[in-house]
Amino acid sequence: MNKIPDYFKPILWSYDFLSCDPLKMKNAIITNAISYGNFDHWRWIKSFYGTENIRKVLNNTSNSTIRPSALRLADLMF
Repeated sequence: MNKIPDYFKPILWSYDFLSCDPLKMKNAIITNAISYGNFDHWRWIKSFYGTENIRKVLNNTSNSTIRPSALRLADLMF
């Protein structure tokens, strides 16, 4: 199983971090990283999931799920 870096613990606080599977929880990890993470989180999701997968998740996620300021920046980066 691929491991999520420990610095994701604060943004995945509502999940049992040790049980988090980055493949099964792709949507939650990407949306939390974009909404609450910093540049390190963004860099990790980009390297792990790829830009195209991040775009797909963003396009299929309600705009109210992600903070508006983070969504604007994500639109520029991904």
